[in-house]
Amino acid sequence: MTVANASNSHGSSSSSSTPIPMERVCIVGSGNWGSAISIMIGTNCERLSYCHTQVPMWVFEEEIDVTAANGKTQKRKISEVINERHENVKYLPGIELPHNIVAMPNLESACQGATLLIFVLPHQFLPPLLKRLRNVVHPSCRGVSLIKGMDFDAVHKKPVLISQSIEGIMSQGGRGNFSCGVLMGANVANEVAQGQICESTLASNFAEVGVGVGPGVGKGSKDKGRLLHLDLNERTREIFNSPSFRVQHVKDVAGAEVSGALKNVVALGAGFVDGLPHLGGNTKAALLRVGLKEMISFSRIFFEDMDVRDDTFLESCGMADLITTCYGGRNRKCADAFARKRGSSAVMSEEGCTSLWKELETELLNGQKLQGTLACKEAYQVIESRGLLESFPLIRQVYKISFQGAPVDSIVDGIVVVAASGTTSPVCISRL
Repeated sequence: MTVANASNSHGSSSSSSTPIPMERVCIVGSGNWGSAISIMIGTNCERLSYCHTQVPMWVFEEEIDVTAANGKTQKRKISEVINERHENVKYLPGIELPHNIVAMPNLESACQGATLLIFVLPHQFLPPLLKRLRNVVHPSCRGVSLIKGMDFDAVHKKPVLISQSIEGIMSQGGRGNFSCGVLMGANVANEVAQGQICESTLASNFAEVGVGVGPGVGKGSKDKGRLLHLDLNERTREIFNSPSFRVQHVKDVAGAEVSGALKNVVALGAGFVDGLPHLGGNTKAALLRVGLKEMISFSRIFFEDMDVRDDTFLESCGMADLITTCYGGRNRKCADAFARKRGSSAVMSEEGCTSLWKELETELLNGQKLQGTLACKEAYQVIESRGLLESFPLIRQVYKISFQGAPVDSIVDGIVVVAASGTTSPVCISRL
């Protein structure tokens, strides 16, 4: 994604006098995670007095095979099936969606007048969509990204948060600053949809706004007029939060978002360990420890101006998400299969590696995208451009196995113990 002049709203929490109307929430994306999160959003928007009840969910239109009542299979548009059955039969089968979630294949219609955009789709598809929707949303619109990945600024050789990319594109065209937070956490979509207890982390710095409340503001409102100071961070948290989906708020957008991206890279390493018959739980635990330290180091080195906090990595977006992804996510699953198909010590060509990842994505993910491989390429590009490969041995080794054909069992070369000096020179590292 090309980034141009991203705004600095991540670091701003000052008061604003921009009037905020009733919330009109739109979900941009309708895959497995988008459909799962729509359950909480739809339920809350029906309940909360300051939200419009109907929640549009933009759907990338496609035709799917559907079994009709007479037992015959026919081709149907997925948006029509979702609206008729209140179920995403392709990406979240067997789970009923709230009836106020309306699948819409037209992006501009779905986002018309939106005050809160929920981005939940593969990030490589974002730039053209953002340019289309930025002129149809409400002037006060803000966003929350559920996308796990990163962009890379080739000119300045630095990583760019996806939320920053969204802010930059959405703020173009004279529409003013657009602020985007993130929602990250230990959230396997199917478990969330089934109502299993879990936590998530909302990281945002939305400005407080002063709102004049008068007749008709809010469902059933009888307020005749007064000034309210709204905490948009808390209001946004309430739109996601539920008894089974427990959301905490932090201000550290960079720490939360980097964790969401890099945990998928660590999960590839975890999958390699799972796919090797001679490695087990001890090795995997060591890999997670090293992975968490590299996530923290990456955040501090590349986002030092964004007040990255150590305690962010103890929230659901950090350690908890890392654990669940390395034991139950799609990236671990595909990396496990990658290791088993390649064998422990076999060397593979770069073309062979790329081909195998594509094959496994098609075979195992039912139309979903593998996020860890893309994040791995982006992270490696960043640390290589800064000459920091020695400081990130695990990310380096995951990349070498994934894309340069190094033997899968060389994953142990990325699991290191750093001496008390804190250096990562060969003298100070002992291989586990």
